[in-house]
Amino acid sequence: MTAERLADALRAEHAAIYAYGVLGARLDAATLPVATAAEAAHRQRRDALILRLNALHATAPPAEPAYALPAPVTDRASALTLMIGVEERCAGVWGQALAAVSGDDRQLAVDALTDCAVRATRARTLAGVTPATVPFPGR
Repeated sequence: MTAERLADALRAEHAAIYAYGVLGARLDAATLPVATAAEAAHRQRRDALILRLNALHATAPPAEPAYALPAPVTDRASALTLMIGVEERCAGVWGQALAAVSGDDRQLAVDALTDCAVRATRARTLAGVTPATVPFPGR
């Protein structure tokens, strides 16, 4: 069960990295650094997951060549909307992992869920969405 949930999280991280590559092109100088840092965080989490799955002798799912986005990304507003959605989706996947993992894997999931919630809040703030925080990130 642990390997399955971590593989699900890896799939979400792959999709997040793809989405940040798309949305970054539509951000301005004030918001691009936030997206760049978020993409780097997802890449670090992806790399950690690959190492962990290898340690569990589980197959790490590869990234897809492309991912379907929920809506076209045509401007700053749609890019920020996608950023919020990406972080909420990742938070949801990491939240589901919490029930199936323990020990160091549980700490990994808690840290990832927290990171996603903070990034989603930052994106909501940049987008002018209120409230900027939600009580249960990823739900």
